[in-house]
Amino acid sequence: MGSEAGQDNERPLHRVWVDAFCLAECQVTNREYARFLRATGIQPPPFWDDPNFSQPDQPVVAVSWFEAVQYCNWLSQMAGGQYRLPTEAEWERAARSGEEGKLFPWGDDPPQSLPNYDERWKNGPAVVAQYAPNSFGLYDICENTHEWCSDWYRADYYAISPERNPRGPESGERRASRGGSWRHHVKVARCASRSSLPPPFKYADYGFRVACEC
Repeated sequence: MGSEAGQDNERPLHRVWVDAFCLAECQVTNREYARFLRATGIQPPPFWDDPNFSQPDQPVVAVSWFEAVQYCNWLSQMAGGQYRLPTEAEWERAARSGEEGKLFPWGDDPPQSLPNYDERWKNGPAVVAQYAPNSFGLYDICENTHEWCSDWYRADYYAISPERNPRGPESGERRASRGGSWRHHVKVARCASRSSLPPPFKYADYGFRVACEC
């Protein structure tokens, strides 16, 4: 986990054991989030009616960390499982899909080598699952939107991270996130790249993906 060639918050490179878990193949979509809104009566996120963000199969965006957790709790009640946000370690394990040491889910080729790279993400995130998944069957991981993780964020956490099932610091001011963003100059993040945001914030390039115990 991590990278010696990336930013300081990705160091040190370290070995992590992660117990088995399941991760949704796609980011939560507007279609899925609409069921949650109807069931709970909570207010839609910003940009809900903006045509750049409102296609049913686009990932839902501008959801706070608290709302993402609330969605997971609602889904747990509806489906009878234990749904949650992934940890940073789980997310990176899933993004790497067994390719340890590679920069991206597909290897080391630059993001510009992806199909239609220059035509995608003009005014918002793309509809999910339009292109090939990684070898774990996960679509759009490392791209499209930042994805909330369950951990509190700390830049130097890797120096004290436990070897087995790290879950982040006990407290903090920002929650960890992973993945690339349609808003960035380089639209696709490296597997090891870390980001964070205060949990109440709602940005147009922040979404989430659901995890659960297998």
